Amino acid sequence: MADIGDVSAGKVLVFTFTLPRACSKTDDKIGHDQGLAPVDIARAMATNGSKGKGGKLLILPGDHIGPEVVHEALKVLDIIEESTGAKFERDFDLCGGCSLDKHKDSVTEEVLKKSEEADAVFFGSAGGPEWGHSQPNPESGLLRIRLRMQIFANLRPCNFVSKSLMHRSPIKEEIIKGVDFMLIRENCGGAYYGNKIEEEDYGCDPWEYKRSEIERVVRVAGALAMQHDPPLPVWSADKANVLASSRVWRRITHEVFEKEFPKVTLKDQLADSLAMLLITKPTAFNGIIVTDNTFGDILSDESGGLTGSLGLLPSASLAGAPAAPGTEPTQGRNNAGGVRGLYEPVHGSAPDISGRGLANPAAQVLSLAMMLRYSFNMHREADIVEEAVAKVLDSKQDGGLEVRTGDLGGKAGSREMSEAIQGEVRRLLKG
Repeated sequence: MADIGDVSAGKVLVFTFTLPRACSKTDDKIGHDQGLAPVDIARAMATNGSKGKGGKLLILPGDHIGPEVVHEALKVLDIIEESTGAKFERDFDLCGGCSLDKHKDSVTEEVLKKSEEADAVFFGSAGGPEWGHSQPNPESGLLRIRLRMQIFANLRPCNFVSKSLMHRSPIKEEIIKGVDFMLIRENCGGAYYGNKIEEEDYGCDPWEYKRSEIERVVRVAGALAMQHDPPLPVWSADKANVLASSRVWRRITHEVFEKEFPKVTLKDQLADSLAMLLITKPTAFNGIIVTDNTFGDILSDESGGLTGSLGLLPSASLAGAPAAPGTEPTQGRNNAGGVRGLYEPVHGSAPDISGRGLANPAAQVLSLAMMLRYSFNMHREADIVEEAVAKVLDSKQDGGLEVRTGDLGGKAGSREMSEAIQGEVRRLLKG
């Protein structure tokens, strides 16, 4: 996954200007439970299948293994279209190093406009050593798309797709077993944006947040928590002991939850201690963690390491809170009735295995599942895709197919693993 920090830290770009706060507009309030009680939500989840009608999809495969894994993931989408009758209008374009090669820019204005008009963007990967000294760098294209789409909430699930892969975690099994939380990172504010100063002997990044920026991202956490029965607990991570922006963050977060999500248990956790506790007691934070851009950057990478393979980690960047099944979002709504978003795997472009048919397509396929759920309200199909990936990865001893790529200790190539997932999706859709 492209890291905004790599762009704003000046590794390639030197910031002597102001980055636009395109995501800092005052936003409409999101209802805390979308009008459904938890029991109603559970009932809707059980019945909301095969109702999606599809929508407008912008596909940006990107660089190196990006096109390979995107190609395999779209085969799964083909199967879902055939089974459900949903139709996705697919528009392919360039972002990243491939765009630099053709247009001398990491993303063109035409693609930025397309991203605004799409119901969802499906992204592969960006970057590679051949563009190491390019200005702008390949990853900056993704940053500009985030800004243009106003996708302020980045969601990264932390759990084991397959119980059979728990041994791959660097954490002892008795500690990591059962870990299951969603980390929500504020994606368009904080220290990575605003007026930056970079001089020979002095540098400064403003770590600032407006009320509207804090309210909208913590509402995403509250809305997701309320889609469970009972509501999931939420931890807000900050550094209120030393940072003024964190003290404002904590105060406003409590105001939002007390007023809009009174049934949700909200807890505060200092970000540095959370970083330690995610290693020693990760299951203690099962539920939802919400935090700002900088802490989210660090904690999301740490949580990604808990499961032992980046090849299994999907992500979503959303323009509003996902609506409960049977309802529609009140902010960031797309023309398909879901929430506007960009979906991508956490892993990078992996140039070392590019073109060799070795890339693990699972994270891209799981990102597709998140897209079906959040942007197109196809909850049953999303569940089926995730179940199919788990079945393929599970050991034969656990009743699975045990088809795995090299990063998971297996011998399968991209196509073999993809075909196994496709087969399971077909089987489950017929069930």
